[in-house]
Amino acid sequence: MKKLFFIIVAATVLAMATGCTKFSDDINVDPSVPTRASNAQLLTYALNQLPAIIEAPTGLLYVQHWSEKPYTDASRYSVVNFDFYSIYTEALENLQTILNTQQFNIIEGSANNQKAVARIVRAYLFWHMTDRWGDIPYFNALKGKENFSPAYDRQKDIYYDLMKELKEAAAQIDNGNAVTGDILYGGNMQNWKRFANSMRLLMALRLSKADAEKGKLEFSEALNGGVFTDNSQNAVYVHLAEAANQNYWYYVVNVQNRPWYWASKTLVDYMKPLNDPRLKIYADVNGSGDYNGVPYGLDGNAVSAIPNASVSFIGVHVRTQNAPTYITTYAQVLLAIAEANKLGWLSGGDADAQAKYTAAIEASIRQWNRVSFQAYRDNTDKQVERVPYSATDKGDTTGLAAYLAQPEVVYNGADALRKIAYQRWLHLYMNGYEAWAEWRRTGYPVLTPAPNNGGIPIPRRQAYPLKEQNINGENYRTAISSQPQLSGKDDLNGRVWWDQ
Repeated sequence: MKKLFFIIVAATVLAMATGCTKFSDDINVDPSVPTRASNAQLLTYALNQLPAIIEAPTGLLYVQHWSEKPYTDASRYSVVNFDFYSIYTEALENLQTILNTQQFNIIEGSANNQKAVARIVRAYLFWHMTDRWGDIPYFNALKGKENFSPAYDRQKDIYYDLMKELKEAAAQIDNGNAVTGDILYGGNMQNWKRFANSMRLLMALRLSKADAEKGKLEFSEALNGGVFTDNSQNAVYVHLAEAANQNYWYYVVNVQNRPWYWASKTLVDYMKPLNDPRLKIYADVNGSGDYNGVPYGLDGNAVSAIPNASVSFIGVHVRTQNAPTYITTYAQVLLAIAEANKLGWLSGGDADAQAKYTAAIEASIRQWNRVSFQAYRDNTDKQVERVPYSATDKGDTTGLAAYLAQPEVVYNGADALRKIAYQRWLHLYMNGYEAWAEWRRTGYPVLTPAPNNGGIPIPRRQAYPLKEQNINGENYRTAISSQPQLSGKDDLNGRVWWDQ
């Protein structure tokens, strides 16, 4: 009898230790606390990460939109390794969760529309990453516990697959419910389709030297698929006039009180003689009421000796609390079409190249000289579709005609590629990494590296995160050795595949 008693007690203790199995676990779940985010929330979070990579200062410094004062380390290329982990683990992981969804809530949009938008944003992020680092984990990334050490894929293969993804995503958009949680376009699925095609078009042009045949094919298909045709279709992230969603540069300057970035002498000296209507947006006047940029890349002692009152700070309009972040724009598309005509990828020749070039400058000036901005959100983060362009606010064009008539600006077939590239550089102000990619591809504008800096050239890529050497060491080392343009070194001087 004693033996039986102990067996019963032991079984009871074991059952208590392992948990009761007769009742549903649901009785221990708080119904007011969700166990997973909705796809709408996942999308909103991913979109909220876009400004963090676009507003970063490094690209702006590489292309000399800005100069540093008083600290000039980044301008002198002292930072070599850059981290991509947060892009993978935050925005991309959210988007992958949407794509892995088994049952879609159609209240948040049709399954096709939810997947299409996730694919488009995912493509943008991977495009940004591969243009900075070159080969990166792509096909086997985002697998979770199935693969903690993904191999690096060739940039060529990544580009080909991203263009396929964008083509399929644009075709996937249907007439079902529009996506919710969309703080970029407010559920306007036609604008998402235009964004996908416009991105694919720009991506195709990036292949102009590395794979012109493929680039030409992809460019034409993207153009025929329907790209931006007006500034109102731009992909614009709208910051809000409150702390939780404010522009990063407002936070740096007004909250942290760190006035470390100034308009560069390179930029101001090019724009000022031309009376460029955008200069008043890009830079503030100095203490004398004039525009005067800070020389680029001086050492700390030299730049500290320049009185603040004598030079121009970055423009107040790009660092207000609700200043927008431009992701991809109509003017970029127009400049790309102008260049494609000049390259012979399209049949319009100089006539169409000139028309698109002139229209791009007007679109850029209108974009930067607006009083209000496209917005699909309010201070409570609710979706509120506002009219992007009113009849009286399509952008001030004062000075446009005089600007276009100047010899340095007016279209010239013999010098068209240089002029297109310079206008692209000007237009991409505040989108430094994109401007840097185009500088590497075209060689324009002509930039001089930081002086008295041991002859270090302007970076052509960024080195992988240092922790990759330990976390994913074998694949990291393979990636370095398999990219011939790196010469076996993970540094700032090697080139990505398309940079030829």
